[in-house]
Amino acid sequence: MPDLDETSGRDASTESDRSLNERLNALITDHPWRIVLAFAVVTVLFVGGIGGGGEQQAGTDQFTDGLEEQEALENMQDDFQRQGRESGGSTANLFITDEHNTLSKPSLLRMLEFQERAENEDGLRVSSSTSPASLVAQQLDPEADTSEKQRRVIERASQRQLEAAIADADETVGLPVSTDFTRESAQADVAQIAVTYDTPPNADTDDKAELQTGTVELANEIDGYETGENVEVFGDAIIEQETLQLLGDTAIVVFPAALVLIMFFLLISYRDPIDLGLGLSALLMTIVWTFGFMGYAGIPFSDTLITVFPLLLAVGIDFGIHIINRYREERAAGAGIGDAMGITTRQLSGAFLIVTITTVIGFAANLTSSLSQLRDFGIVAAVGIIFTFLIFGVFLPAGKVGLDRLREGTRIPDFGTDPLGREESILGRILPLGTKVARIAPVVVLVSALVFGAAAAGYGTGVDTEFSQEAFFPDEDRIAQYERLPEPFAPSEYTFMTVLDYLEEDFDQGFVGSVTVYIDDPDVRSGAAFREVDRAVTNPPDAFVETDRRAEADSIVSVMEQRQSTDPEFAATVKQADSNGDRLPDRNVDRVYDELLEEDAGRQYVTSDRSATRIVYQVDVDADQTEATNAAEEVAAGMEMDATATGSLVVNQAVIDRISDSAITSLIVAFVLTAIFLMLSYWWLEGRMIYGVINLVPVLVTVAMLAGSMRLFDIPLSPFNAPILSVSIGLGVDYTVHFMHRFVDEYEGGADVHEALAVTVRGTGGALTGSMLTTVCGLGVLYLALIPLIMEFGLLLALGVFYAYLTSIFILPSTIVVWDRLERRFGPIGEIRWRESARSVAGKN
Repeated sequence: MPDLDETSGRDASTESDRSLNERLNALITDHPWRIVLAFAVVTVLFVGGIGGGGEQQAGTDQFTDGLEEQEALENMQDDFQRQGRESGGSTANLFITDEHNTLSKPSLLRMLEFQERAENEDGLRVSSSTSPASLVAQQLDPEADTSEKQRRVIERASQRQLEAAIADADETVGLPVSTDFTRESAQADVAQIAVTYDTPPNADTDDKAELQTGTVELANEIDGYETGENVEVFGDAIIEQETLQLLGDTAIVVFPAALVLIMFFLLISYRDPIDLGLGLSALLMTIVWTFGFMGYAGIPFSDTLITVFPLLLAVGIDFGIHIINRYREERAAGAGIGDAMGITTRQLSGAFLIVTITTVIGFAANLTSSLSQLRDFGIVAAVGIIFTFLIFGVFLPAGKVGLDRLREGTRIPDFGTDPLGREESILGRILPLGTKVARIAPVVVLVSALVFGAAAAGYGTGVDTEFSQEAFFPDEDRIAQYERLPEPFAPSEYTFMTVLDYLEEDFDQGFVGSVTVYIDDPDVRSGAAFREVDRAVTNPPDAFVETDRRAEADSIVSVMEQRQSTDPEFAATVKQADSNGDRLPDRNVDRVYDELLEEDAGRQYVTSDRSATRIVYQVDVDADQTEATNAAEEVAAGMEMDATATGSLVVNQAVIDRISDSAITSLIVAFVLTAIFLMLSYWWLEGRMIYGVINLVPVLVTVAMLAGSMRLFDIPLSPFNAPILSVSIGLGVDYTVHFMHRFVDEYEGGADVHEALAVTVRGTGGALTGSMLTTVCGLGVLYLALIPLIMEFGLLLALGVFYAYLTSIFILPSTIVVWDRLERRFGPIGEIRWRESARSVAGKN
């Protein structure tokens, strides 16, 4: 005889559970328009938050905020900007091309004409400029300290004098010309003009870009110069603006293409324009709510958050198709509108909740990252998935009930009302392949899948990691493809491709071609600093450019040597301060510093209080980011004074290190928490933890295949796709939970394992297929993006969804059959009735 307390407790609990479920179902089926109105009001409230998250972010800077390495770089820059006058010190470079010779007299005169006009142009705020022409003129006449004087010197020089001055300038200070230059030929195809602007410290990107754009316009006024033909201006502000333009140009092509494909496949899945409109409204509502939340939460839109919205659409499409398809199954069986939706929501709400929580876990695992952008991704994605659950779990069913009742008894046709995957359809004949194989050789399928997954995971451990400004720039082929598109889809004009070509092909440099060793030590005030810096540039690591066993580096030593070559008085001062003949001052150092700091060049490499200095090394074009960073750290560690490696490359390497750590940590956290949650969920719902374990088998294979695909397709780990591995757990669970949840309903209802699988694969399998096709084709269109990082994420997202679908349809049935055979042979596995367990823990028999 059962315990009366137990019986009454079970009844009370069941009644409570039934009351909660029935209330929600009653609200959906009896008052659908109240729900629709409530969601419409909330949507209007969220519209108010759109755009309130702050300034849009793009490029590498968004990932470096708050990093210790970035703060160290900013501190160094602040130290060198506090030099008597407050200046932001923004710069730009002009690349001048002359197929004959950029060092010919006419070309040199054009450079000086540009410099003279730039320095005297009102509003351009040019404080100084340097070019091969100005450096050569100073060799001819050290007293020529203005562009006008330098131009006269060049005009008066003979060809022989000019060639000698070119050779001397290159030997003493180094000419900013392409690598095809030799002193003997005195010829080069490309030259650089460096322009420094007197900008205030609070100048923003738009202010700097306006000055750099003005420089472009001024260059076009010089006879013989034409921007885009033989002149290209490179400035950090222009590049930053072009990075933002890439977002716009990508959006104007990708979003319409994605919308067309999504609508196409949704129309195939729904086969009803009214259902299609309802599904699209729910998707739009999800995006509005998420954007509104970002605004109210003060989270700015950035490159990384672009990836959130395809993920939300993927889950929303999946939920919507499952709701409509399951509802149609019940309607086809003869149930009324309210009853059909009641059965649908009761059966799917549990699966939706499990999918939502596991996906939230996958997203929220990124909160463990040390990168603020990945933490923002985790927050926005997790909140967005909760919104998706509410909208598709409550609003969509209510809207469907309301609309079907409105058109019931009217002349509006029902269009397509058959569920996907019905037995007599083509899809219905293809989907059971996995269950048929599971009847014949389930062990072979399961073992093969696990072995293949292990091999893929092992192969995937060799995935590279990448983070640099170049990673945001498309290649020339992709730009050319876009340029063939008609307006308004044609892209904007971009300079970065030309700039990269100049740097890599003509100057053997990367986009960021230098690293810095920052020396902050009291001994900088003494002659020891000059000896230490000179030693640091002798016999440099292989990652640095070197000539005659000395690094190509800018420092107080190189500035001193350059000043000596053009200023005899300063040369005499240094000679007097050199007691041992090594050409480095070791006495009366203060006097050398006093004269050195009279000019801007000196103030760039030693602070006015003489407490800090820096060495800027040129990185070999063949050296990668890690090698350059390690080389800078090696030099810093080998110095006797307190030195630190810094610079953009070092900061980017720090981001790479954190990306790797974040990807691994978030993957482990997501998997552990998902496994625990799934086992506890099925323990609570069905008393069988084993159902949760079965769910994880296809998910593990999906993640392993995705990791292997990253290496196979040469897709490096980046801030954009770093969350994809942890997120793929949520995507995988999305498919397996729907399949498993339907199977459990059928299996626990009395069907044997093969019958339950047959019903599941035709019913839920059809919805999964529609969801997969819509997501893969609709959101995989991100592969068309201009920005390589978005393109790669689109490919990974499409592959992740496709792998999750395949493993659910073809591996999960065999896993279930193997479990069923084991239970039949060894008894129930993981069958723990939670209520009995709770009483056992309480000490009751």
